[in-house]
Amino acid sequence: MPVSGRLPDFPWDKLTSYAEKARAHADGIVDLSIGTPVDPTPQVAVDALVAAANWPGYPTTIGLPATRQAVIDWFARVHGVTGLGLDQVLPVVGTKELIAQLALHLGVGAGDLVVFPEAAYPTYEVGAALAGATPKASDSLTALGPQRPRILWLNSPSNPTGRVLPPEHLKKVVDWCRERGVLLVSDECYLDCVWEGSAMSVLHPDISGGSADGILVVHSLSKRSNLAGYRAGFVAGDTAVVKELLAVRKNLGLIVPGPVQEVMAAVYADDAHAAEQHARYAARRTKLKAALEGAGFTVDHSEAALYLWSTRGEGCWETVAWLAERGILAAPGDFYGTAGRQHVRIAITATDERIDAAVARLA
Repeated sequence: MPVSGRLPDFPWDKLTSYAEKARAHADGIVDLSIGTPVDPTPQVAVDALVAAANWPGYPTTIGLPATRQAVIDWFARVHGVTGLGLDQVLPVVGTKELIAQLALHLGVGAGDLVVFPEAAYPTYEVGAALAGATPKASDSLTALGPQRPRILWLNSPSNPTGRVLPPEHLKKVVDWCRERGVLLVSDECYLDCVWEGSAMSVLHPDISGGSADGILVVHSLSKRSNLAGYRAGFVAGDTAVVKELLAVRKNLGLIVPGPVQEVMAAVYADDAHAAEQHARYAARRTKLKAALEGAGFTVDHSEAALYLWSTRGEGCWETVAWLAERGILAAPGDFYGTAGRQHVRIAITATDERIDAAVARLA
């Protein structure tokens, strides 16, 4: 069987006919199906890229010390995560690549269990399938019974639901994994996109006990800094696991381009642009959430991330069709597992003009 035969169908291919319907709207499509940034890349990133453009030699897989130190400093300054060393941070070529290949790179395979949330980013399952492991969607540790996963994924704030797990729950999962020797990997790519309340990293000392043992966290600059096109992120945590990832990735030539590493160092040192972008998204979210609720939708969770997890109390594809008739394209909830079959994921990442168009169509 070809490798692609092990993987699920690429879900967005199923949206083609609905996208065509939405494009037929007199005022054009409002595409809220993917959370791709549309606002300008911040000037601090552009300036850093220009300054680093002359880079004739090879960069290293481990990354520049300045880049890793900027990550460490940002984590401490913004999220209260302290005690990380340079050998515990590894830049990666966009976090989707890391998530999809993590199990494979850590030797997880046939007979091994990989657990991820019931409503989840599809790439966790893809990564398990690529490695030949057994994927399992579960929000309950007790439901796993005596099974001991090789990897347990957390995603808080969640894509697609925007749910934030409370600190006591995160600590419970950390303790459960450590007691059983399970590697806990927390996808925290939306940690800077919180609208109600607050969110914490599992590496915060109140949750981790001040130790990264048995824990990895995954972070991205795609959303915080409008750098999706730069493919810039990092994985950090357990020293031995990061060392193993580095050893594998060096052999595979998985290296963040040198100029992009310079950009990473610059943007992680700058909080002002992130605050400006946060305010833009907050304003769009407020408008779109009110419009959806006015049109009869219920918005569940969604206290963080860049989506409104919305339902009309019907099958998700019926809702996708209803929205497409109004020129709005949304992602059906079943892209993220059977738990989402009555929801749609609606992104808040369109321009102000397109958000306003969606609001008018929902009125």
